[in-house]
Amino acid sequence: MKKIQMVDLKSQYDTIKDVVNASIQNVLDTNTYINGPEVHTFQKELETYLGVKHVIPCANGTDALQIAMMGLGLQPGDEVITADFTFAATVEVIALLQLTPVLVDVDMHNMNISLEAIKKAITPKTKAIVPVHLFGRAANMEAIMALANEHNLYVIEDNAQAIGANCKFSDGTKKKAGSIGHVGATSFFPSKNLGCYGDGGAIFTNDDALAHTLRGIVNHGMYERYHHDVVGVNSRLDSIQAAVLNAKLPLLDQYNKARQDAARKYTLAFQGHANIVAPSICDVCDCHVFHQYTLRIINADRNGLMQHLLDKGIPCAIYYPIPLHAQKAYLDPRYKEEDFPVTNQLAKEVLSLPMHTELDDEQIKFITDSVLEFLK
Repeated sequence: MKKIQMVDLKSQYDTIKDVVNASIQNVLDTNTYINGPEVHTFQKELETYLGVKHVIPCANGTDALQIAMMGLGLQPGDEVITADFTFAATVEVIALLQLTPVLVDVDMHNMNISLEAIKKAITPKTKAIVPVHLFGRAANMEAIMALANEHNLYVIEDNAQAIGANCKFSDGTKKKAGSIGHVGATSFFPSKNLGCYGDGGAIFTNDDALAHTLRGIVNHGMYERYHHDVVGVNSRLDSIQAAVLNAKLPLLDQYNKARQDAARKYTLAFQGHANIVAPSICDVCDCHVFHQYTLRIINADRNGLMQHLLDKGIPCAIYYPIPLHAQKAYLDPRYKEEDFPVTNQLAKEVLSLPMHTELDDEQIKFITDSVLEFLK
């Protein structure tokens, strides 16, 4: 059996190396390293894929979130509501801009931000909501947008983990995650469903005026060289990373389907086990693209299982072991432990198994057998 990786980028690269190498070589041959043709091509292709008017490439996913908030003109002290159970980048940029982060609990079923928790957290100072499409599952954007419209709030989608996922609306229509809020942000970190071979990110919007502002911010606030019209940053997707993404974007749906197929096999193997809550997945599932495949281990030794798997050469991880409200950098007397029952429980129960496009049946069986062996 091939060695099991948490994310097997080498095997994925082997299947596309000719296209990737040729794309990178073209950048080297033309010396168009910054804002070259590959960047513009990727921007247009991603706009088409997502069904949005504007994609603004940038240097990484954290920058994408920060620039999105800068573009909306949020001011120090404005409150921004986001999920307590996610990676720190989401709240990090709120704090960096001297906005006031308001962390709220998540829903036990899908681990995404709780609509009821958002409702309770809204105050006269609230200006924005940042839903995170966690682990690849789309949040309930229809309800979140309705709530935001009711209270005149911005919605900034953190789509770093769910590019390609669909959000289904009550009228039967579907829209891509990241394309629904006032602005969306994503990461192209190598392990993402659409990953480059370094850092990269992008911002999405259908608002023409906001797109214009964002394009200035990513480039030192310039629309014309040496004319600085807004306060900006230096955050550009370089041409070599765009070349890699141009090779991968046409395969994104195929990659996501491979993840969904692997997830379906995992979930089937764990079905009915008293100590395992596995992600649900239907035969036509397109709302979850499984950036991570995350179990809940209940009434059992989660940490012991993790060590058991590691001892058998199976990589696994806890995303995320410490809630954001308990992190030293974000401690705040406003937060009470009783406000985060789901997040606190998830931090004790979650365990993510290997998930990538190259998982094969032999590997999946070895992984699932090993889990069940420990939990027998």
